[in-house]
Amino acid sequence: MTETVIPSLDPCLVAHGAPDAPTVARSLVLIYAGEVSRHLTSMAAACGYRVAVVEPDPERRAAAAAWAPTVVATVPEVVTDEGTDLVATDHHRDDLGIVLRDALAAPSRWIGVMGNPRDQGPHLHLLQQLGVPSEEIFRVHRPVGLNIGSRRPAEIAVAILAGLLADRTGKPGGFDFSA
Repeated sequence: MTETVIPSLDPCLVAHGAPDAPTVARSLVLIYAGEVSRHLTSMAAACGYRVAVVEPDPERRAAAAAWAPTVVATVPEVVTDEGTDLVATDHHRDDLGIVLRDALAAPSRWIGVMGNPRDQGPHLHLLQQLGVPSEEIFRVHRPVGLNIGSRRPAEIAVAILAGLLADRTGKPGGFDFSA
């Protein structure tokens, strides 16, 4: 995987719109169409991500077409490089194990599942049942997002996107949920 070097720019000039911030190729695949994914789609696009939504359910996929630039049924349809981040925005779906197994088989930079940090994620058992090796299962991050006390879908989307941006740049964004 090649590392993208971002040239140093005066942050004040960038904040005021001149010069344009450099673009860095990055993709975000949101697994499951829901309110968090809807908010993440617009926020991530504004931050320069190419965004796609994976929604196995045909009815939900059709509804997501109204707000997502790309909506597909399976992970392999959209994950094509190692610069892709994947976030499962629902941990209660029956097909979570299958979708995450496919995500682990695809080239990606980062994979995570939303969920309460105090509870064991259901993905662990689901992936074990599918025969996914433990070292692969532990590539799945949970929880996702910065610990900012978010509760509403838009707040959760902000926390997730901020966490991904911090992780991408190697900054200590706050994936610590011990406090």
